[in-house]
Amino acid sequence: MSLRLGIDTGGTYTDAVIINENNEVLAAVKSLTTRHNLAIGIGESINKVATEFLNDIEMVSLSTTLTTNAVVEGNGAPVCALVAGLSETQVKKSGLGEIIDDTMIIRLAGGHDASGRQVKPLDLEGAKQAILANKDKVSAFSVSAQFGVRNPSHEIQLQNLVTELTHMPVTCGHELATSLGAPRRALTATLNARMIPFIQDLIQAVQDILSGLNIQAPLMIVKGDGSIVNAETALVHPVTTILSGPAASVIGACALSGSRNAIIADMGGTTTDIAIVTDGQPELASEGARVGDWQPMVETVKVYSIGLGGDSEVRFYGGSIALGPRRVVPMSLLAQQYPHILTRMQAHLDDTPTPRHNRFVTRLERNQALLSQLTPIEHQAWEMLEHGPVEMETLVFKDQDLAKAMARLERKGMAIYSGFTPSDAAHVLGNSDHWSVEGANLAAQIWARQMRHLYGLGSWEKGNAKEPAERVFTLMNDAICQTLLEAGLHQENLLNEARSKHLATLMGKLILKNGNKDDKDALFGINFAQSHPLVAVGAPAATYYPQVAKNLNLELKLPQYGHVANAIGAVMGSVVQRSEIIITQPTQGIFRIFHGETPFDVTDLQQAFTQAEDIVRVQANQLALSAGATDVEVRIRHDNKHVISELDGELFVEAKICAIATGKPALELTVSG
Repeated sequence: MSLRLGIDTGGTYTDAVIINENNEVLAAVKSLTTRHNLAIGIGESINKVATEFLNDIEMVSLSTTLTTNAVVEGNGAPVCALVAGLSETQVKKSGLGEIIDDTMIIRLAGGHDASGRQVKPLDLEGAKQAILANKDKVSAFSVSAQFGVRNPSHEIQLQNLVTELTHMPVTCGHELATSLGAPRRALTATLNARMIPFIQDLIQAVQDILSGLNIQAPLMIVKGDGSIVNAETALVHPVTTILSGPAASVIGACALSGSRNAIIADMGGTTTDIAIVTDGQPELASEGARVGDWQPMVETVKVYSIGLGGDSEVRFYGGSIALGPRRVVPMSLLAQQYPHILTRMQAHLDDTPTPRHNRFVTRLERNQALLSQLTPIEHQAWEMLEHGPVEMETLVFKDQDLAKAMARLERKGMAIYSGFTPSDAAHVLGNSDHWSVEGANLAAQIWARQMRHLYGLGSWEKGNAKEPAERVFTLMNDAICQTLLEAGLHQENLLNEARSKHLATLMGKLILKNGNKDDKDALFGINFAQSHPLVAVGAPAATYYPQVAKNLNLELKLPQYGHVANAIGAVMGSVVQRSEIIITQPTQGIFRIFHGETPFDVTDLQQAFTQAEDIVRVQANQLALSAGATDVEVRIRHDNKHVISELDGELFVEAKICAIATGKPALELTVSG
């Protein structure tokens, strides 16, 4: 048999599937993701697969939501960003200061203009001092220069300097994006650098497990556009795996449902990801899909991704009850793993409510750069977590300084809180039973008392877990409905984000109100997505989406194996790589080709097209082969821009020449010399 092993590592679960040459699912399993040591959860899933299949595996493909979750939650490894030629205003506009410390943003003299000419010499001495000063504080560096896509020489010099002085990972903006927009390119490069340790740990964990099981097959990684690349390529550009999990789920959901037109909704523990598929093809977001509050310059499947999942924290916010975007460990899961906390939860229920009830801390990420910067008391807090969950309520009374240190670990992304979640509510209502139902019931009662006594919300009686859970279930359904409507509005590109969110809220109220067919006085009759069935996948989908589909009057498909759609989609992609070149006409009759560190000019437009096509065809083919492809085919795409002049008629302004190389994944392992 020729078999493929698909793996998906999400925030809550790690899935594994075995697919045969006819795309039939032979095995599908789930294990809890172990963020502190990914190898444990991945190993458990692979070991659950029947050993009779392992010798016939010819390819392993991995999708992950870890990079998406990290962006949504604002987590990542510490990074130093070197930006050459960017103004203070551009740096502020980029949003870099919201994801890394201001002291880690190093502005340097340098950069080029739109024609690729140097504006100022690069401040290599200042760069050297900054690199040496920060190398022990970070896990990676990012590099971005003004008009680096027109002339990347300054970025390349900085990259070489970082490598020479530190041998640490370094990401250049021009390697990830060809579009103008220095602030967003700087952000994209920095997000990429922040993700490198995550992807390194993930890939190393999978490779170690495959080696231990003697599975001699190439390891491929799903990118955000649904294509796959080998592990070596993903390690260099991990930001391209943003929306890897959602892209894989779109491919898997289409394959499982057989739908050519569909709204794909993938709900996990941390995020809900929605994509629209028409005529069998998901639309690509060439400028990058929005992920949480960010929009990195990475071509992805056009997905609307928000921090709404089964493990979203149910919290008090702005005078009402809100869901997410922070992920917490559901109390039902924590109680399943550590039954002794049930005693402490009962104590919380009997005490006067505080905001710290239901809040335990467990380890999340082990990042060496962050560990090396911890204060002695933070180290003490980290070591406490070695032995299991730490209860914040007890710790506050025992040692407030240690409790504050524990909170700082959570803010750094090294630890995670527990809390009451929609997953707990589902357990209370009998919609789920895979974790501790007792823990869920206690958590619901504790949360209800917090809402009532601390914030004046709700009037639930003590001991009543069902009604608070029903309130959360209703909130979750309303939030999913609004998210689907927002995704539809985004798909139409008619409104900006703020207006689409506001309009989706109003539309949701009208649709839900007019869903009552007996209402003869309704002024509006609004239909949503009547031509596209709702295909819901992900572990919590069967819990929430039947009611969502009923509310929105949508046809619902819950495909078999939908709970592992990501892992199925992971093994169905092709290797796709792109290479782009920009041609401009800086003066009439002169056509400038921006290639490498030295842009060059020709005097004939057709000659410019021919040379550019030859360059990108070779580059794309080489990239595809390096990314693990075989039987590569290359197609060329032109995007030409012209203007109409009153004097000269139609004039050429700019062209983007793109070569797209597509191939099947090579099933033979290659050994580099």
